[in-house]
Order: sequence, then structure tokens, then C-alpha cells
Amino acid sequence: MVRRSRRQKLKKLTRLCRQEEGLRVKRSCPSCGLEAGSEKKERGNPISVQLFPPELVEHIVSFLPVKDLVALGQTCHYFHEVCDAEGVWRRICRRLSPRIRDQGSGARPWKRAAILNYTKGLYFQAFGGRRRCLSKSVAPMLAHGYRRFLPTKDHVFILDYVGTLFFLKNALVSSTLGQIQWKRACRYVVLCRGAKDFASDPRCDTVYRKYLYVLATREQPAVVGTTGSRACDCVEVYLQSSGQRVFKMTFHHSMSFKQIVLVGQETQRALLLLTEEGKIYSLVVNETQLDQPRSYTVQLALRKVSRCLPHLRVTCMASNQSSTLYITDQGGVYFEVHTPGVYRDLFGTLQAFDPLDHQMPLALSLPAKVLFCALGYNHLGLVDEFGRIFMQGNNRYGQLGTGDKMDRGEPTQVHYLQRPIALWCGLNHSLVLSQTSDFSKELLGCGCGAGGRLPGWPKGSASFVKLHIKVPLCACSLCSTRECLYMLSSHDIEQCPVYRDLPASRVGGSPEPSQGAGAPQDPGGTAQACEEYLSQIHSCPTLQDRMEKMKEIVGWMPLMAAQKDFFWEALDMLQRAAGGAGPDTSTPES
Repeated sequence: MVRRSRRQKLKKLTRLCRQEEGLRVKRSCPSCGLEAGSEKKERGNPISVQLFPPELVEHIVSFLPVKDLVALGQTCHYFHEVCDAEGVWRRICRRLSPRIRDQGSGARPWKRAAILNYTKGLYFQAFGGRRRCLSKSVAPMLAHGYRRFLPTKDHVFILDYVGTLFFLKNALVSSTLGQIQWKRACRYVVLCRGAKDFASDPRCDTVYRKYLYVLATREQPAVVGTTGSRACDCVEVYLQSSGQRVFKMTFHHSMSFKQIVLVGQETQRALLLLTEEGKIYSLVVNETQLDQPRSYTVQLALRKVSRCLPHLRVTCMASNQSSTLYITDQGGVYFEVHTPGVYRDLFGTLQAFDPLDHQMPLALSLPAKVLFCALGYNHLGLVDEFGRIFMQGNNRYGQLGTGDKMDRGEPTQVHYLQRPIALWCGLNHSLVLSQTSDFSKELLGCGCGAGGRLPGWPKGSASFVKLHIKVPLCACSLCSTRECLYMLSSHDIEQCPVYRDLPASRVGGSPEPSQGAGAPQDPGGTAQACEEYLSQIHSCPTLQDRMEKMKEIVGWMPLMAAQKDFFWEALDMLQRAAGGAGPDTSTPES
């Protein structure tokens, strides 16, 4: 009986194996004729994936995770077309965000919407406390990607791509161990819809950010004698602590704005509004009276930069408490400085400062078109079309990243950094988000390291060094406050920054070769720089100081990211072997 049952089981297994061989599917590319490595005699009839209906293949493929879908589309031409179909991305988008009804606009609306919602995320790392690791905030289900964010005193505000502004609250929550703990950005509500832009107090310290100014579009009821409602732009002011609206100003329907920034003190807060045509208007409000229940009229006037230079078309603005920076469509940069102290820090002199006319625009001289900028309290950073970074202003803490602590009264190039993704300037330190050769992201910083604002470098650095923090793969912007470092993750396939290749005659900033010079020259001054580095190392009194100085010099040198990481790790190993290991010399996170 035992032998008979074993014989029956063997027959069943043999019959099943034959059925599987008869239904065997090719492993090769569907567009190829023969299977790679197949035998000359095939036992069954192979079935190609191309025999299935395209709708069925797309439906099956749409259940894959986004990461696996992208990997499958890179295997062959057939699967590339299947995985790139809009029907596949429509199903993925509805699976990721079932509440989103509008996929947006563009050449590939469903693919763009799916990738925006797949990569969206807000990450933060607190500078204090026991746990210094990267955390992720709550992700609003209604958010259609993340476009902008702004941390305030108590909470974080996020604007998505369809104009919905979300209010991410800090709250007390229960942990897995049953303990009550304070958690950042763990709950969210919708603050308003139809928003175009928003701003708050431009100072780096979030304590001063009491109000949130939102530029939005609202439908106004029809006036007597007209039919239908009109869409008008307005500025709504909300309390950042509770999200309550305390003030609203509405503009004429013929004026359309796209950006808002603030400048000045609380009692003389100037709102700068950029129109779609590139003109700048301003109005002044008193923040100390916004919470009083009364109405008054404010005057909207054309800013002097648009009056004196009417041919200029401004594309974006940046501001702090006492200065404003404008970038035109031709890549020109113009400055407004309102206080003599900041003017001296930025330009090194008070020769052209007019205390009676603070709105007079000053043009900055740059060799190429500027794409974006970052404005700190008394220093700034500019990025041109070739991906070069230029820094200017006060350098007391080394926040310019030039390797020294000498102020710069004009834009100075940081030669060892190129093609950044984002640039941020704070009170006395600067941050750069860059991409390595293997498409991973890293965060570099320079300046003052007090309070943990430069993770891994508590003493600070006069050059940009790699911070000990794990950066999300799709990080696109960043912001640092006194308590926390924030990074926004979002990938828009239609808004990728494109840098131009630097012409061969301008690579490295080499000077023009003089006539009659027969001997080869040092175009970048490498030999002189190395001699200066050796003299700086020799001037250090102790071995530990020489190790720290060598780490800074590695950050200054124009090396690849992998080479810098190798030298930094090797120097850390030597420093620990020499007896200098401590909590400040821990290796960075992988």
C-alpha cells in the first residue's frame, strides 16, 4: 500500500511538471525572436508577453510598487513603453492618493501627479535632545505633492501643487510604550484653499513668526450692475498659533500676483507683491494692530525698482528684515538695503548708502545669469546658470565657505562646489544641498556650529563640509531654525533645474594666457594654494588641531564626493588612534 501511494504521487508530480513545461513563458525580451540560452529542441510552446492584450499587461504592471515599476521599465524597450503608459500611472496615482480628483496639467499629468505624491515628505532633525535622528512628519492625504513649506514658532505650513495650504501641528501623543511625548508635525488640518504663496517674518528665528500672510485667489460677489462673480487676489493674515484668520485685504480684479515677501519691523511691515508681468507693488501694515476688530484702507504703491527701471521684469524675490533681493528674467540681480550696518556687512563700505532713500536698487555685477539665490541676515549666496556658487557679505564665522573668515564686499566664487540643488543662508551659517555622482543627496554646511546646527561639526567650519545627517533621496529644499533642520522631499518631472556646461575658456576661472608666455602656468593657483594649506597646518599647535585643520582643507579642495568621504573617514580613524576619540568625532550616518 505504501509503495502504491508513493507511485501515485510520483505520477501526479510528473503530470504537473509536463503541464508547466507546456505553458512555459519566455524569459527573454518580448521583442526578441529567440530565447537567450534556449535549447535547440523545446519541449513546449513558449508564449510571448506580447500575445497578451496591452490593457491586461498595463493592469497587471500597475500593481507593482513605483520603485519596481521604474526598474522593470529599464529592462527592455517593450516594458519601457508599457511602464511609461499614462494608464499605468493613472492607476498608481489613484492608489497612492485616492482622494485626489485633479491630476494637474502638463504633458504627462498622471505620471507627474503619481511621482509627486510618491516622493512627497517633510523630514526634520532636532538639534537638541537625546535622539538626534531624521524623522518624518505626518503626510496629509489630500496634499497633491509638496511645493513649499515654512516652519513657524509652533507649527509647520505646507503648500501643495493645487493651492491647498496645510497646517501641520505639534501635539502631545502617546508613544508605543504608553508614554506621553511632544511630537513635531504629527497632526494636520487644511488652513485654506486657492493659495498662491505665503510668507511670515523673514528673520531666521521662528519666535518672531507670529502671523502668516497668505496670497490667495477668492471669488468676489457680483457688483451692482454686473453679472457673475469675479476672481480677485487677496492677502489673508492668520495667527500661526491657532490658524485663525485675523485680517484680509482684497485687490482689484485686474491685478494678479504670484509671490509675496515681507520686510521691515512689526510696526512698519512692508508687503512686497510680485505681479505676473514682473512688476513689484508694496504696502505697509502695522502687525501690532492686526488683531484689533476694525477695518482700514491701505495704499498699494509701485516699488521704486519698478518705477526707476520699468524695462526690468522681475521673476522672483528674497528678503530678510532689512534688505530685499530681486532676480530678473535676464538673470540680473538688484539689491535694496535699508540699514547702514547690513550695508557695511554686505559691501564693506558705506560710500554709496543713502539713508534718505532705502528703496534705491543696487545692481550686483556677476559674470553669468543667476538662477536662484539665498539671503541671510548679513550674507547671501547666488547660483548662476553654470551651477557656480557665489557668496558675499559678512564672514565672521566662516559662513561664506571660502576657507577663511575675511568679509567679501562682492560676489566670490566657492570653487569646490558646483551644481547645487538648494542653497540656504541663515544668521551665521550656510547650507548647500547637492547630488553626488551616484545620484544620492548630501548636505554640506559651513559657519557657526553652536547648538548643533552643523551636525558632526560642533566647532563649525570656514569651508563647506559634509554634515552627519541622512538626506532623503528626493530632497529638493531645506530650512534651518534654532531648534531643528527641515528638508522637503518632492520630485517634479517638469521642473528639473538644468545647468549649462561652462565654456572651455572659462573652466576653473583661469585667466587669459598672456602673449609670449612660453612656460606652462598654474591656471587655478594649485601650487600656491597647497603651500598656503601646509603653512596653516604647520601653524596649528597640537596634533588634534592639525587633524581638524586637515579636515577643513579636504573640504576646500576640488575633490569628488567619494574622495572627500575617504579622506574624512581616514582622518577620523587616525584621530581616534591618536587618542582623540570622543563624542564629537563620531562617524556620519550611512
